[in-house]
This record gives sequence, structure tokens and C-alpha cells, in this order.
Amino acid sequence: MTRLPAFAAAHRAGWLPRIAALLLLAAMAGARADHAPVRVGVTIAVTGQYAVPGQAALEGILLWVHDVNQRGGLLGRRVELVHYDDRSDPQTSERLYERLITDDRVDLLLGPYGSDITMAASWAAERHNFPMVATGAAGEDIWARGLLNIFGVDAQAEHYADLLIADAADAGLGRVALVYADSNFPHRLARGVRREVARRGLSMVYDREYTPSQTDFDALARDLRKAQPELVIGGTYLEDAIALTRATARAGLAPCAMAFTVGPALKAFQAALGARADGVFGLVPWMRSAALPMAMDFSYRYKRLYGHNASAQAALGYGAAQVLEAAVRLAGSLDRNAVRTRLRDMRFRSLLGRYRVDATGKQVAKPAYVMQIQDGRRVLVLPQELQESPVRYRAGCYRSAGAPGTDAPGGTSR
Repeated sequence: MTRLPAFAAAHRAGWLPRIAALLLLAAMAGARADHAPVRVGVTIAVTGQYAVPGQAALEGILLWVHDVNQRGGLLGRRVELVHYDDRSDPQTSERLYERLITDDRVDLLLGPYGSDITMAASWAAERHNFPMVATGAAGEDIWARGLLNIFGVDAQAEHYADLLIADAADAGLGRVALVYADSNFPHRLARGVRREVARRGLSMVYDREYTPSQTDFDALARDLRKAQPELVIGGTYLEDAIALTRATARAGLAPCAMAFTVGPALKAFQAALGARADGVFGLVPWMRSAALPMAMDFSYRYKRLYGHNASAQAALGYGAAQVLEAAVRLAGSLDRNAVRTRLRDMRFRSLLGRYRVDATGKQVAKPAYVMQIQDGRRVLVLPQELQESPVRYRAGCYRSAGAPGTDAPGGTSR
């Protein structure tokens, strides 16, 4: 008997329609896979200690998701954000990143808000050899552990206060007080403050740590007043920055300058303190007016969408996502090894400014900025070449040029 070609045999047997249907279904499944969304995973605190800055960072990331999808997506695919509330808890965040990687099977990772939370979450990324771009982390210890998959976008905490200390020293202020919360980022800030104070020959007249859960600062403020500092620097978050400002006012402490980290840049700080916030400095990683790429456009669209001005934390969320996007586009792939290589080697300008990391993944190209609340507005005051308004030191404050405990004549703008 003459054997028919396989195709003809299949046709006579009635198999061809079934084979064609199966092939069509396979092609459709492949097309769906090709056009499945790129899933980006992140945990962000929307409750707990970091809720306010965490929510701002999440809003920044969501605006990036909107923007990248308006541009046609990533690698021709729509971007989808998978996010969980880590409740400001490091262990919860680490557990949720395990879920994002193993259960949700996300394609890309952004890091959480907070240096201590990033310390924990990055272990999950490392176990799975999954590159992660830190969203809001500046503690140098994160990059001192020999990990290969955590990449920073923020200035290092140890350098956050450098500009303000230098300016205060040039203005003749010499007595510095340091207070800070017992967590990763404030610890690293404190280390840098001590180094700069010693390097510039200033006097550290007060150096005190407090628990992150502390709410009553009256005793600390009374002790601080006895030290008669001219410059007070706080390694703080939002609620403790507000509480410290109130406590120092009740204690009658009136230094030439008082500066905090997280707090003054957030709308909630001024909402809570009103006129009492005026004159307070903020040590920040971003300002709309700092001549950074896309800052004005980002700020305008952010306010249109959310109804309030973008904070530094919102910019951190958006800028970290931009860095991750750039690495994927340069890699031309979601392959983790390719993305990791690009994150390590690439040079990029995001909303946050220059991105460049060292061999550990630590950001080495980005400065920090100093803002001050003046007449109810947050304005950039340092570095001087970018300032919107001169630095204002409080009139009639203690000054090193006079006898300790006496008021120098008048304050000054620089």
C-alpha cells in the first residue's frame, strides 16, 4: 500500500482541524505571554512609623507606572505594579519580598522605603539573585555586606549634613548638638555629623540617641537647652521631628539653626506645627528647584494628580523606577543577569540627578541638599550656587563669637 504524506494522512483521518486548533491555541498563548504585563514588585509602608514618607514614595512610583505606560510600556509590554504594605516593619517586608518573588513571580523589584527595612528586604533579593533598586535607603551599611543585588539611588546618609555644617562653621557657629533615632539611617547620619564637626574644629556639646518609639521629648529638650547649642541636627523621621520641635519650644531652646532629616520636607510637618515650623532646616535628597532633570514637569504633573506638592520621598520613588527602567531598556531584556550588569555599569541622569554606583552597588554620584522653611515656604538654601533664598540663622541666638550663654547681636542671612 502506498503511504500518504503525514499531512494528507492527518487530513483524511480528521485530525487536521484538531491539530490546527491546537496550533492556534498555542500561538495565542504565546502572544498572550509576549504581551503579558511586566510586573514590578515593591513593599512600601502605608501604615506604621514610615507611613507618610512611604505613601509619598508609592505615589511617585505609581506616577512612573502611568508615564511608562503612556510611552508604550516597557519592552513593548504594559507595566503593572504589585505592591504590599510592609507596615514599616523590616521582617514583614522581607517576608513579603519572598512572596513577590516566589508566589507573584514579579519580573522586577524596587526596594522599600527606609534604610532598616531595605537592610532586611535586600536579603530576600540576594537569596534569589534578583536585582533590586532601593527606593528610599541611604544607610551605608546596606552596601557593606558584600551583596550583589542591591543598588542605591540616594546620597549616603553620612553626607546629608555636610553642606549645613560647612555653612554654619563659615557663619561663626561652633557649638553643635546631635540627637537621633536608634535606627539605621539616623545612625549613619550621626556618624557623618561627628566626622564633619571634628574635621571643622567645632564643638559637639550634646550627642544623644533615643528610641524610635519615643514620643515625649521634654526631658531631652531641657537637657539640650543646658548645653546651649548654636546648631541642632536631628536624625529624625516625621513624628519625632514634630515632637522635638514642640519640645524645644516649650523648653525655651532657641538655637541659631535647627535641622532635621525626614520631616521638614513633608507637608505634614508644617500642617502640624504651623508658624512654629518657620526657620527649620531640612536635609533632603531632592528639591524641585535644584536644577535637576524633569523636576518642574514632574512636580506640576504630580500636583495635578495628587493635589499636593511632591516631596523628596515622592521623587525618590519616581527616580528609582526610572533607574530600573533605564537598566531594562539598556539590557533589552528582563533577564536578571543582564539587568544587574546594567545597573552596576550604567551612567544615567534621572529625576534625582546622576546615577552611578561603585562595585558594591552604593550610589557615589548624588549630593544631598538643604532646604529651609521661610515665611511658610520650603526653599532651597544650599548649595549656595543653587539657592532660591539665602540661609537664615535666627536673630539673637547664641554665637561662638560671644561669651557662652550670651546672645550675639542679631541673626544673619547667608
